[in-house]
Amino acid sequence: MRKEYDFSKARKNPYASQLKKQVTIRLDEESIGYFKALSEEVGIPYQSLINLYLRDCAASHRKLNLNWS
Repeated sequence: MRKEYDFSKARKNPYASQLKKQVTIRLDEESIGYFKALSEEVGIPYQSLINLYLRDCAASHRKLNLNWS
């Protein structure tokens, strides 16, 4: 390993805007259990499954029907 490195010609990561951002979200136990069970079936971490599902909802502009009675 070198003592010093020259970063004068370095450039920013072009993929940095595509990186995931950590957030805190409150989910009920039933929802977490559903995605954890599904993750064991398909072999994908449950947090990745939740992200894939939310991304699919956003891509297809799916909205909840929130009618309060």
